[in-house]
Amino acid sequence: MRVLFLIPGSICAQLQAMPAVARVAEALGAKVQVACAPGAGAAWSLLPAVEKLIPFDFDGGASLADWANLLGNVREPDFQACINLARGRQVDLMLSMSHIPNRVAAEGFSATSTVAPTGGWPAQALAAYLQPLGISLDAEAFRLSLPRQALDEAAARLPAGQGPALLLAPSGGAGDWPAGQWRALPELLRSRLPDLRVVQAQRGGSLIERAAQLAGCDVVLSSDPVTTDLALLNGSPLVVLDRPAAALPQRQGVQAVGEPSQLEQLQPAAVLQALGLA
Repeated sequence: MRVLFLIPGSICAQLQAMPAVARVAEALGAKVQVACAPGAGAAWSLLPAVEKLIPFDFDGGASLADWANLLGNVREPDFQACINLARGRQVDLMLSMSHIPNRVAAEGFSATSTVAPTGGWPAQALAAYLQPLGISLDAEAFRLSLPRQALDEAAARLPAGQGPALLLAPSGGAGDWPAGQWRALPELLRSRLPDLRVVQAQRGGSLIERAAQLAGCDVVLSSDPVTTDLALLNGSPLVVLDRPAAALPQRQGVQAVGEPSQLEQLQPAAVLQALGLA
């Protein structure tokens, strides 16, 4: 059995869809293909169940030739189902010309089943798309399976010492917690916990390497969206600055601090309290 996922958006959108894609592959014994923007496809290196990526920028003003090429990719294999997270007349026209018998979407005339996604954590909200296929989803149960070599290499790069390792992942973008606060934080933290090992999040390298670095740390403090989503998929203890609590899984070890749109007002004391070091 083959299932197609159409997933517009950034790397974060792909990471948030990963538990649903993995669940479909597992529950149906399905081979899965994903159509997503070329710049976001690296996310699927984390999930071996995806047999093929179809590069397509749903948000980039695709030409008629691009749509024709996508239709060719969709019609060539024998897909039995499609989970469509894209919207618009063009994608509906394309899917209506496909031979896929089960097409699930939130709206659109090509859908054979329409669903109403819930709010909350985006990964769990995709449960609605799996219901027409008779599949349940517990997104919180999903964990990345990382290569042992990547985990060992990440562990070898951690600072020496026996204390807990805290990874800091500022986004560095507009609206982030001020850079001065991030720079001052390590010294402030060590005044509470002298043997604390402070690790700066890796920016380059593959997503596998970045996820392995997170897996080797005891706690993650993040305002970087990709780091936040990787930490959630890892099951890492996490303090989040870049999104509200309502957009996170409700589990022990995950909490939001501050208002994402007002991080310039966030005080270090609140961060220390969230980390259990107040």
